[in-house]
Amino acid sequence: MLKETRRSMFTAGIAGVLTAVTVRAGSEDEGVTAPEDLMKEHGVLNRCLLIYEESMRRLEARQEIEPEVFQQTANLVRRFVEQYHEKNEETYIFPVFKKAGKLTDFVDVLLAQHKAGRGVTARILDLSKPDAFRKPENQQAIVDACHSFIRMYRPHEAREDTVLFPALRTMLKPKEVLDLGDRVEEDEHKVLGNEGFEKAVDQVAGIEKKLGIYDLKQFTPRV
Repeated sequence: MLKETRRSMFTAGIAGVLTAVTVRAGSEDEGVTAPEDLMKEHGVLNRCLLIYEESMRRLEARQEIEPEVFQQTANLVRRFVEQYHEKNEETYIFPVFKKAGKLTDFVDVLLAQHKAGRGVTARILDLSKPDAFRKPENQQAIVDACHSFIRMYRPHEAREDTVLFPALRTMLKPKEVLDLGDRVEEDEHKVLGNEGFEKAVDQVAGIEKKLGIYDLKQFTPRV
């Protein structure tokens, strides 16, 4: 009985905090919820880029690297980034700017880069098939493909985080913020299933562990 009472008190407390945050988002920080969710998803993309960088480094240094690393990472990019994250941007975020006539040229570039990124991902998947991967020329080609993917997506996501999403929060009303969040969450369940983000993080962490780059301490410079 005591445990249930504590649980009810905890739940009520959390509900109060969420209500306060929602009210504040509707008054001072309009539009922050959905953009922050998209920024969080950029973290998964960034970790995929780090995996590509380490895999490329090993290929260029003639160190052992399994083609499955490229396959698993590219498949994660395809499903989580392209089929879910970018699809949501194209369905719910970009049309807001098109309708308002704001940043339209910028949005056109982002759309073109989404299309280009899908082409590069398809190429990485083809080149990392076991039979293809054995050929030295294909290993160089996969390095080139990863280079182009990283070179495009680093500025792409940085511009979205610092230009597009901050602008979005000035353009949506409180109810539109809530509706947008609901639609994005529904799509997450449809495309990725329950806890789609958490599963993506687990997947990327698993690849990092295989490569030995999961431990964050190893990236700390010695000064």
